[in-house]
Amino acid sequence: MSSKLEGTIVSVKGQIATVEMEGDLYPALFEILTNPEDPEVILEVFSQSVSSLYCQILSNPEKLFRGMKVTSTGSDLKVPVGQAVLGRVLDLFGNPRDGKGPIPTNIITSIYSKVPSLNIIKSGFELLETGIKSIDFLTPIQRGSKVGVIGGAGVGKTILLTELIHNITGLPAGKAGKSKNTIAIFAGVGERTREGHELYQRLKATEILPKTVIVLGQMNENAAVRFRVAQAAVAQAEYFRDNLKSDVLIFIDNMFRFVQAGAEVATLMGTIPSEQAYQATLQTEIASFEDRLIPTQSGAITSFQNVYVPADEITDAGVTSVISMLDTSIVLSRSVAQKGLYPPVSMPESSSATLSKAFLGETHFKNLTQFQQLLSNYTQTSHIVAIVGEGELSAENRILYNRTKKIINYLTQPMFMAEEQTGRKGVYVPKETTVKDIEIILSGSLDNIPSEKFMYIGSLNDAKII
Repeated sequence: MSSKLEGTIVSVKGQIATVEMEGDLYPALFEILTNPEDPEVILEVFSQSVSSLYCQILSNPEKLFRGMKVTSTGSDLKVPVGQAVLGRVLDLFGNPRDGKGPIPTNIITSIYSKVPSLNIIKSGFELLETGIKSIDFLTPIQRGSKVGVIGGAGVGKTILLTELIHNITGLPAGKAGKSKNTIAIFAGVGERTREGHELYQRLKATEILPKTVIVLGQMNENAAVRFRVAQAAVAQAEYFRDNLKSDVLIFIDNMFRFVQAGAEVATLMGTIPSEQAYQATLQTEIASFEDRLIPTQSGAITSFQNVYVPADEITDAGVTSVISMLDTSIVLSRSVAQKGLYPPVSMPESSSATLSKAFLGETHFKNLTQFQQLLSNYTQTSHIVAIVGEGELSAENRILYNRTKKIINYLTQPMFMAEEQTGRKGVYVPKETTVKDIEIILSGSLDNIPSEKFMYIGSLNDAKII
């Protein structure tokens, strides 16, 4: 489109500006409009009618007024990418927010991209080791898959996400395996500004920051910015995957805020809502975003997506729409956290697409299947124990109950990112070690050791239990 297309703002409603164009030519969808005298004015074409454009206001709405002239730029929103942005904190527009000065690069790319065609999508059977026992054993993660960390407020989603960044990208060679040179992208979507600052300080202290790009659109930003910032982070990931042939981990905190921002924009646009007052385009918006997070011949994008559950209601339409796109769901439970078990993974509710013998191998699959059977029995037995006590169980049930309790306790773990809060030094446990340790517990050879001894340890060998 020509950059000479001109129009006039006729109304401003929240984060939506209505523009009437002069002439018969209209800018394309997602094209950026600006004011010739004030380039800081940024409007994005969101939809159009016969006579008007409806634009998201991405800049300060206080600068706009009725009758303001705007011109099209002939381009959608672009951000700087490449090696120069590593270790930096950016906003939606690619402006630095870390006080380190301008970003020295001329390489820019659109925050939107077409979904790659099916013939270049490449998937395999490679598992991504995290060093977190409960995840590696219960919900193993496939390279290039989509992983959701799902839970209500205050159950530790952000801590777990930062722990995954640390363990997969930050450990020395030999511990992080094939993923030690992976690039990490962190997208702060509608979360607290304090959390973004704390994340920056944590990554800086653990020397992971030089391998990370942080893109922030926090909760103090308007809905239009929060709605687009996740797209800007994915554009960063796509550049590293396609142009620099890197494997990329993208961490999104929080996908529910992305959905929420879309609902706010839709409300301002006056569209008719759908289920539970969400926008009718909810599934389309999530799908068009998730379809960009894929492995190709060049490299893999593995995504870790925090999903806030409002009022702990996991059947919320926004939550279920995101979950339907995931390969692995790690559900964090408030009731598990109240028992002092961290990470508070809800074992019955969590699931993974990798739970097959082809992915896991004979030993892991056998041990996991055996534990799931014990866990089902443990859940039923727990109700009896709560009423009449453990002493009323049969000898066999008491042994199996305590054996399962040992494994549940063993799957707790000191976190590197929570060392200051807990006073416990973080540990990384290889997946192979976790599987072998659980096999030993399942065998019954440790039945005489109290279950409390298995809490917050690394491997059995490190804890000198074997």
